[in-house]
Amino acid sequence: MLMSLTAFLPHLRTLRDSLLRHLHQFQGQRVMVVGDLTLDEFMTGAVERVSREAPVLILRHEHTRQVPGGGANAIYNLAKLGGQVLAVGIVGDDEQGRVLCRILEAAGIDTRGVIVDPDRPTVTKTRIAGHSRQSVTQQIVRIDRKSDARPKAEIEARLAGVIRSCIDDVQVVVCSDYNEGVFMPEVIRAALYHPLTVVDAQQGLQRYRGATIFTPNIPEAERAVGYSVTGNLRQVADDLLQLTEAKQILITRGEEGMSLFDRDREFHIPAFNRTEVFDVTGAGDTVVAALTLTLAAGGSFLEGAILGNLAASIVVRQFGTSTTTVPEMEEALLQLLEE
Repeated sequence: MLMSLTAFLPHLRTLRDSLLRHLHQFQGQRVMVVGDLTLDEFMTGAVERVSREAPVLILRHEHTRQVPGGGANAIYNLAKLGGQVLAVGIVGDDEQGRVLCRILEAAGIDTRGVIVDPDRPTVTKTRIAGHSRQSVTQQIVRIDRKSDARPKAEIEARLAGVIRSCIDDVQVVVCSDYNEGVFMPEVIRAALYHPLTVVDAQQGLQRYRGATIFTPNIPEAERAVGYSVTGNLRQVADDLLQLTEAKQILITRGEEGMSLFDRDREFHIPAFNRTEVFDVTGAGDTVVAALTLTLAAGGSFLEGAILGNLAASIVVRQFGTSTTTVPEMEEALLQLLEE
């Protein structure tokens, strides 16, 4: 089932021209992303001393970095790869929501589908890290701002209305579900009206029954089928295909690459980078972005999976959520083909 990179390269070489062509067609592809929008904050400071008030460190603040997270990271990845993206989701009436929208808009993303809900905070994950003069920076604590309450029916109706009014103007719809409240029944029904839908959901895959392709990782696949993947990957894929009624299932497998299944065939794609992995945070969003733009450009599911794998091999070399670009992907592909 596992395939080495060396064994896969001849197949990759046969697809060289079409892969490069699709990469060059990413620019301007129209995509709607319905997602749980998150702001990721990274606060860093130098340790000065231990507080007299409590046994905790006192940090002198140095800098704060704010980047899109959750479904917003999928949106940002699509934009950085050249997609023309319409974002649909919820933010709170707070500074974090305004910051997130400004970041997206600065990247050329259409945010008219982002609904402001004054009854809930913008989902924000703040990571506080510290260092001394002779140590590396380490995360100390994470603070999450979020609401577990379901959004009101009015918000659900507004989200579904935005989706229905714009769905005929896009080539692909992506559902980026981080279980933060956006994906209510009416929202899901509206999104699945499109004939080409990509679903990246952490749980409840059966709610998206009839979507085109799902992209679970191993833990998500195991939760969906209720048993361990070990030695049963084909059976897991078959059960997922039956559960979701999808055309394709793409299971991402970390350092073992990814596997693409339909009801008759399977393709196992090795990891293109196993030696320079620093952080896999957000890599799944990068896979979804490259896969989606390949499909929008008329590529096959296999070509989309290969380009998704290629994009992920680049972003895992960097710490934190990050993105890649078409020139970086083209360079990485050509380097692979020279091996």
